[in-house]
Amino acid sequence: MDARPVIDDDEDVEPIRATEVIRQGLRATPELRAGFRASASFALVIALGRLVVPIAIQQILDKGLSDATPDWPFVLWTCGLAALAIVGLAVLNRITFLRLMTTAENVLFGLRNRAFAHVHSLSISHHNEARKGVLVARVTSDIETLAQFASWGAVSWVVNSTMIVVAVAVLAVYSWQLALVVVAVLLPVVPIMRLVQRRQLHAYDDLRTRVGDTLSEISETVGGIRVIRSYGDVRTARRRLGDRIERQYRSQIRARFFFAIMFPISDLFSGLALAAVVGVGVWLGPGWGLQAGTLVACLFLTNLVVQPVAELGEILDQTQTALAGWRKVLRLLDEPVEVVEAVPGVDLPAGALEVSVRGVEFEYEPGHPVLRGVDLDLPAGINAAIVGETGSGKTTMAKLLSRLADPTEGAVLVGGTDLRDVSRRSRATAVRLVPQDGFLFDTTVAENVRAGRPGATDEEVADAFAALDLGWWVDGLTDGIHTAVGERGEALSVGERQLVALARAQLADPGLLILDEATSAVDPETERALADALAKLAHGRTTVSIAHRLSTAEAADRVIVFDAGRIVQVGTHAELVALGGVYGRLYESWLGNTRAA
Repeated sequence: MDARPVIDDDEDVEPIRATEVIRQGLRATPELRAGFRASASFALVIALGRLVVPIAIQQILDKGLSDATPDWPFVLWTCGLAALAIVGLAVLNRITFLRLMTTAENVLFGLRNRAFAHVHSLSISHHNEARKGVLVARVTSDIETLAQFASWGAVSWVVNSTMIVVAVAVLAVYSWQLALVVVAVLLPVVPIMRLVQRRQLHAYDDLRTRVGDTLSEISETVGGIRVIRSYGDVRTARRRLGDRIERQYRSQIRARFFFAIMFPISDLFSGLALAAVVGVGVWLGPGWGLQAGTLVACLFLTNLVVQPVAELGEILDQTQTALAGWRKVLRLLDEPVEVVEAVPGVDLPAGALEVSVRGVEFEYEPGHPVLRGVDLDLPAGINAAIVGETGSGKTTMAKLLSRLADPTEGAVLVGGTDLRDVSRRSRATAVRLVPQDGFLFDTTVAENVRAGRPGATDEEVADAFAALDLGWWVDGLTDGIHTAVGERGEALSVGERQLVALARAQLADPGLLILDEATSAVDPETERALADALAKLAHGRTTVSIAHRLSTAEAADRVIVFDAGRIVQVGTHAELVALGGVYGRLYESWLGNTRAA
């Protein structure tokens, strides 16, 4: 078995309250409220329209056919009116169905977009802790559980509940005694449904958690397929995935167990209610003055009561899985957005930007600081390199400079303005981060570069490569800038993906450029081209590089040395080598690796 623990994204100690989930969900899902009253009104008319047939039968049997000579005009008129009502009911049913389908799609569209946007707004610390598969489950499968509920389940509760009340009321008009019989027989279903509902909701909540576990494991297994196969670890990966699938299977069976309870219970009590009406009506009905037509109508009305009861058993299952999925999405939407954008916000000036860091502290988890009292001043146009051992805080500093997170304490000022006061649009234009993985989208080279400045022409994209002396590389591609890069840029080498990422930054023309170990995994074939491109990209702007190689630190105007979350040394490469200390040890390590190579 897999030794790694399965971490549920939200373990609950408190009981889950369906009413509270519904209230929160309605507040967070305006699409479900939009037009609901009109759709519910149509659905109520449909419910009332179902009374046409039993009432028409009662009228025909008791009035049209009660005498020796049938009243054919009455019978024909009654049948005609009933037929018109049924046709109108069919048209209204079609309109209601279309409205409900539109509402369902609007709910899914709006909720999925809000959930997806919220995921992008969450802090880096949340993304560090969360598994991608769990977040994908929240935005996809959990929201899908609301589809049937939004399209019919929500209104069905109104329709069926109203149908039960109206049918019992009309039945009481015909025979209050038979109405009491039906209520007495069906009344035990209410506490049974309530008991099942509580356990079923917990079961489906656990199932939604297991679905997230499975999707997370699938995402990890597919993403790491090369490592898995190269190390011959396929059997272990399959065992881990099989374990997740088995857990989901067990949760599914447990949830369906409660669903299976409702069908026989509904059938049992429905049969008992119909049998009681027939038996009591035939035995005692004549003494109560019931005519044959009235008794037949009472039987039809009883059927209109027991059918919704059976349907509510099915809808109860649909409701529980929808509530469980809804609850997961609502918990995601309740996650606090720590990086709040300033509105309207300040615009940063054009050109190279100065950087000032004042007393910055940062922690991903409370009580576990990553940065401790960092102070730093970088003049505009400088080429700075941040170095340090793994876990020293240098990459976290890059995230704060690009405002992927905000400091726990202190402030980061760019161009003399606290980044928290800068507008999103201005920051996205003036501050650019080139991450170490050179992530590319599954589209063309041009479209990936155009992400740096949406709306840029093909000529401007080509000029970005030319400015970095990379035109020869683009011309060597199969379709030039229109060459497809594949999913995550797999059609290109690691170094080539970095070339595209640098061209993207060049097109954006930021005043502050942050390179997060951009040369840490470059193949030798493109290393020289990448080094030249980096030098040209840094010209005329402030550049902060997370240095992983000696050459990056040597070329920098200033080297900042991090150790255990603090800046311990600042100076040029030559000064720091002479000084020794932390940088001296890093330098010796780099030299050792160079000699070994």
